[in-house]
Amino acid sequence: MAQAAERAWQRMLSGRRLDLLDPSPLDIEIEDIAHGLSRVARWNGQTEGDWAYSVAEHCLLVERLAGLALPGWPARWRLAALLHDAPEYVVGDLISPFKAAVGLDYKAFELRLLAAIHIRFALPAALPAAVAAAIKRADVASAYLEATRLAGFSPAEARACFGKPRGAAAAAMLALELAPRPPGEAKRAYLERFRALAGEAEG
Repeated sequence: MAQAAERAWQRMLSGRRLDLLDPSPLDIEIEDIAHGLSRVARWNGQTEGDWAYSVAEHCLLVERLAGLALPGWPARWRLAALLHDAPEYVVGDLISPFKAAVGLDYKAFELRLLAAIHIRFALPAALPAAVAAAIKRADVASAYLEATRLAGFSPAEARACFGKPRGAAAAAMLALELAPRPPGEAKRAYLERFRALAGEAEG
């Protein structure tokens, strides 16, 4: 008797079934992304506050930092910044040291899912190199802020691991306050920002 194939899909609250090995843009909904990201903890939950600092809040921060660094940046690229960690609504947030230990196969899996998410929301499957680099800079700046404000890193330790925000917008970045919010609030904030950017990108 043939053995049944192992299930490779995740059922979402929207009712969608997302095939993790061959993700279809048609099975991706922003409400599922916002819900999942608002419940996934950054830093493996090792942050201060009554609530975990969620990936949804991190994505909002990265989008904001990208906007500070690049005033007037097109809404579609800010939308890409907001979605940069969207695959984690399915796979969770593995800390960077563990991703390095897992190897490139995991990264390829994550990028395949991100490409499907981009297509679903009218972005290029692979972002232009300059856009990807700008989002990465904002991501690294967010890591410094989160590390020093929430995760117990000293400024010197965070500088050694991530570097400190630099450039014309550095002062504005360093002035931002971070306060973890309940999942419901983080979800609403993420959806509101998504809808604003998506509407602007279409206009």
